[in-house]
Amino acid sequence: MKPSQKTCLTKMQKVMVKLADYYLQAFIFKGGIMREKLQDIISKIENVDSKAAKEAQDYCVSLLKIPGSLGRIEDLAVQLSSITGKTKNNLDKKCIIMMSADNGIVAQNVSSAPQSVTVTMTECFSKMVTGVGVFARAANAKLYVYDIGVNGDINDKAVINKKIMRGTNDFSLGPAMSEEAALKAIFTGIEAVKTAIDDGYEVIGTGEMGIGNTSTSTAVICALSGAKVKDCVGSGTGMVNDEAMQNKIDVINRGLTINKPNPDDPVDVLAKVGGLDIAALCGVFIGCAYYKVPAVIDGYISSAAAYAAFKLCPKVRGYMIESHITEEVGYKVVKEQLNLKPMFDLNMRLGEGSGCPFTFFAIDCANSMMNNMYTFEQGMISEEYTDKIDELKF
Repeated sequence: MKPSQKTCLTKMQKVMVKLADYYLQAFIFKGGIMREKLQDIISKIENVDSKAAKEAQDYCVSLLKIPGSLGRIEDLAVQLSSITGKTKNNLDKKCIIMMSADNGIVAQNVSSAPQSVTVTMTECFSKMVTGVGVFARAANAKLYVYDIGVNGDINDKAVINKKIMRGTNDFSLGPAMSEEAALKAIFTGIEAVKTAIDDGYEVIGTGEMGIGNTSTSTAVICALSGAKVKDCVGSGTGMVNDEAMQNKIDVINRGLTINKPNPDDPVDVLAKVGGLDIAALCGVFIGCAYYKVPAVIDGYISSAAAYAAFKLCPKVRGYMIESHITEEVGYKVVKEQLNLKPMFDLNMRLGEGSGCPFTFFAIDCANSMMNNMYTFEQGMISEEYTDKIDELKF
């Protein structure tokens, strides 16, 4: 090589290094701006209204029934009042925000279903023919279906295209996604809440689709809580034998060891071992708290997202309403960490948001109780009984 060629090559290398450094710094800068923006949103989230909750509780006691005899329905009515600031609510318009995304971890044989199922199911959601679809139809609830990271093309105008990646990376080999991608997903969830509210919806359920997402959910839950993977792994789409289950445990453990997600930084956890669907639903829970609307937790994946949102901002917990107990093993960790009290135990494990419509009906019942039930005074119940109400124990 001639000296002039060597010098030219050196200059070119320097230019390439400078360009690489420029893009790296721009990437870090953009991620930093997004973090600041997220923190600004979180800083504006308020605790639910304790005064409104007390007024609703007192009103519940005055209703024509034994105090506390309607159990969780009374608790739900009080919680709704704490969210809205009003004793009596209607909340007629309800929807479910669904986030669909693929997960690179499926390359490690952690699911019995092929990744192509994500595309097929996402296309079926908008037709209201899946589990969540038929239940949502029965509850007169709308589905907002988002492609946040499906590894395929969806030619359906009813599916909202917000694709960030064509599926995440295999987190057993390195980070599932960049911090910027995780933050974009979170903001997509927040924006989805605003879209629903602008359309007049007052209660928001959470749903998802993504083959392999029980593995990402377990990784997120274990990273945030410190729980052992072997105590949280479930069969997901149907692990058929002990060998397959052990592989799933080993793969998740390997991902946690390689990536070392920071348990005090939920964004880092979502980026390193999470999924785009989980990150987006985390944003939905943040958005619901920011805009002061009830957010219904569905199953395992939804609960992992709720847990991440809670770790980002504990105040969001007051806006979360539990739907049902899920059969996935790791759910018990989230249940304990968030002090969840599910409304139903229906032996469900489907996900998709399929538990939300049942909770929508419970919400309607709670509101009907507050709006339509007589008080003792209206029912002209004898003061001989009503004077003793405060002394009664149940």
